[in-house]
Amino acid sequence: MPPEPVRFQVLGDLRVYRGETELDLGGPQERAFLALLLVRAGQPVAISEIVDTLWGADPPRSALNVVRRHVGSLRRLLEPGLATRAEGRLLLRDAGGYRLVTDGDSGDLPRFRTLREEARRLAAHEPARAVEILTEALSLWRGPVADGLPARARAHPAFTAADHERLTALREAADAALRAGLPDTVLPRLREAAAGHPLDEPVHARLVRVLAAAGHRSEALAAYDAVRDRLAEGLGIDPGVELRAAWDSVLDEFAEPPDEARPLAVPAQLPHDLAAFTGRRAELDELLTRYGPELPHPAAVVISAIGGMAGVGKTTLAVHWAHRIAGRFPDGQLYVNLRGFDPSGAALDPGEVVRGFLDALGVPAERVPHGVDAQAALYRSLLTGRRVLVVLDNARDAEQIRALLPGSPGCLTLVTSRDELPGLVAAHGAHTLSLRPFDTDQARAFLVRRLGAERIAAEPGAADEIGELCGGLPLALACVAARAAVHPGFPLAAVAAELREAHGSLDAFVRSDASVDVGTVFSWSLRAVSAAAARLFRLLALHPGPDLTLPAAAALAGLTVRRARPLLAELTGLHLVTEHSPARYTCHDLVRAHARELVHDHHPEAERHTAVHRLLHHYLHTAHAADRILAPNADPLPPPPAPADIHPEPLADDERALAWLTAEHRVLLAVVEAAATSGQPVQERLACLLAWSLEPFFDRRGHWHDGLTVQRTALDTALRLADPVLEARGLRGLARVEGRLGLHSRAVPRLERALALFTELGDDTGRANTHRSLGWESEQRGDLPGALRHNQRALALFRARGDRAAQASVLNSVGWYHALLGEYRHALTHCFEALAMLQELGDRYGQAATWDSIAYAHHHLGRHPHALLGYRNALALLRDLGVPYTEADILVRAGDTHLAMGDEPAARAAWAQALTLLQNLGHPDAGRVAARLTGREDEAGAC
Repeated sequence: MPPEPVRFQVLGDLRVYRGETELDLGGPQERAFLALLLVRAGQPVAISEIVDTLWGADPPRSALNVVRRHVGSLRRLLEPGLATRAEGRLLLRDAGGYRLVTDGDSGDLPRFRTLREEARRLAAHEPARAVEILTEALSLWRGPVADGLPARARAHPAFTAADHERLTALREAADAALRAGLPDTVLPRLREAAAGHPLDEPVHARLVRVLAAAGHRSEALAAYDAVRDRLAEGLGIDPGVELRAAWDSVLDEFAEPPDEARPLAVPAQLPHDLAAFTGRRAELDELLTRYGPELPHPAAVVISAIGGMAGVGKTTLAVHWAHRIAGRFPDGQLYVNLRGFDPSGAALDPGEVVRGFLDALGVPAERVPHGVDAQAALYRSLLTGRRVLVVLDNARDAEQIRALLPGSPGCLTLVTSRDELPGLVAAHGAHTLSLRPFDTDQARAFLVRRLGAERIAAEPGAADEIGELCGGLPLALACVAARAAVHPGFPLAAVAAELREAHGSLDAFVRSDASVDVGTVFSWSLRAVSAAAARLFRLLALHPGPDLTLPAAAALAGLTVRRARPLLAELTGLHLVTEHSPARYTCHDLVRAHARELVHDHHPEAERHTAVHRLLHHYLHTAHAADRILAPNADPLPPPPAPADIHPEPLADDERALAWLTAEHRVLLAVVEAAATSGQPVQERLACLLAWSLEPFFDRRGHWHDGLTVQRTALDTALRLADPVLEARGLRGLARVEGRLGLHSRAVPRLERALALFTELGDDTGRANTHRSLGWESEQRGDLPGALRHNQRALALFRARGDRAAQASVLNSVGWYHALLGEYRHALTHCFEALAMLQELGDRYGQAATWDSIAYAHHHLGRHPHALLGYRNALALLRDLGVPYTEADILVRAGDTHLAMGDEPAARAAWAQALTLLQNLGHPDAGRVAARLTGREDEAGAC
């Protein structure tokens, strides 16, 4: 009769049972060895890692023989009757080390992991069931992993990582419980975990949320105050964004917000004030009287909505008033044009706007939470206790701006809209101010300001007729005044007659009670420009917005930049186009609407498609060039040849590539969306190529939420086109950004499907890069051997293809995973080979990463001077490239090396530099580094 199977318990004291009998595990070393095998169950553990766990940096010469004796003892314990030197079926030799074979029923840790994976699959659709499963998983824990081991062995990162799985599962249970409306089910465990980890901000953030959801609002506020004080006293830091967002989510009002919740930056986003502003004296007096000279501190946010028809001057008044009172808001001014009535229908999404505001407030992209509600909560939290002026221009309706309203006193929100926004008045107590067109006196004063008192006094009747023909609309008056100012010798009567004879139509964009055909003014203005400028004006309507540059305008028209420049100057001179910031141009909604009417009247469909095709190639080829600079070892699909009259913008280096992509960020999002929804297969394919060219930029800058939107659009388009090449790329692109956002359960299946497609297509480069992405996903799950295997497969594929740039990059990755697995000499062999290739290729970013890997391996081999040299080389390169987070990461490791050499002052200096960089980034790792400096690493380890 075969012996009963063994069961392992490692979640607490280490114990092994056969049936109901507990087995004797021997001495501390054998127990530590078995515990290490258990936490790495199913994965090979390298001999070097076993030796390091048992003896640290000073193993005896007999270490390997002792390990072999422990192996023999454990095999006989687990499989009685096993012949001497027989391998057995449970403890196997594998990959230069040993692997313990377990399954979900053989121990508490495998069972815990199986349950956690099952809960993850159910969390989104069945949160109540996920809570039930996670509760069962957490009940398996009786204490820290392998409790009772010697301190040296217990300090191994594998045990720390396993302990962290318990906290992660608890956080997942809390999230699921909140979604399911079952906060009481996790509250006892959350309280216990918070007490045991007093500085773990993610745990305390969930405790605050769960307490509030369970009806314990006062206790939630007290819990936040307590952890805030501990962070300040113990580490000298403020609560992070997640904890502040939790606090914000449970408060309806903030009577005394904490001083710690300060914005990370002081934005100044107001557009330029109009130097020639005139009129609106009564409206300005009303606003300044209502809100001045000192802004009140009401219990709720003050909102003022300025309504009125298109072209009546809402934005001009709002910006002018905002400049008048900006000094009362020392914490900054936020501004956005919501494009609520854009003729293209492309109103800004509130999520896009709130992410832009978070960026303006200095929140690093990697700290922006997933989901609009969480982002809006963080935004409100950052404004708590601050005095910030928020201008929301051209809102479509109250729903578009609800997530953008601050939640505390001291801020003022100014909203402009053509809609009367009754929902804003009813729900938020907004004060409204409706603008009417200028009357005769106001229109005449406007013309006096633009054309001079003498000219108006000479022909007052003609001036009044111009005002009447313009319907008193400031936008129309500005266009006419610009035309008249260009020709100071023209009689105003002639200007009025010419205006009266012009024709145009914008019926869809004026109120029913408007007495003026605004299109008449614009058509009249176009008579004053050359035919080429008029053609350019019409074609500008085909641009998806929100603004464009001179090279983009030239691409639309099929002109050289040199030829397009004077044409754009003609249009800006007559206020048909506005240079709202240096070298960036836009149109008023009414002007754009008129251009859209004209482009359909004057240009057949084929000509319009050709113009858009040129524009897409302009952005695609420039973005592709930037992609090749930022990610020289990537494998983008090459774009089709550009039309002969298209010349991509020159991008010489990283700095210029990033500058262009940053400036065109919002435009590129709009271009991808417009092309993907065009219904033209050629344009849809270009949309996919453009989306994938943006991947390294979004990754470098951390714009993962925008990347998620773009990559999802690209994959949907690829599936619609039924092209397996595009589908494989789309799956991999979306999976990569999902992984960055922690959506690993979605990312891995996509990558596996992409790998299958690349294999079917015979695309070895695509396979190799997908293996690299799967390797990164393996690392995130703690599967370092799996990460190494995927990168080794990628290396073999790159070598077979002779792709030296990709080989160099993946060689360093292979070396790095060898180092993490404790195989330091293997790591150095691969990394030095990578370094030589990267130096030959001139890849400075790759060289910095490789020097870091080399230094890490030297440190763990005890070659500390060599490690410091490697870290210094990496830091020199990174500082030149401007990569502060990676620089901080390396400074931490350099400090560890200094400490290992007994140079504590140098270690502290390196950590202090790292802390400064991380605090400037607002990165959560700042708490971990601060803990090193205060000597409280045990508490920070859970952070």
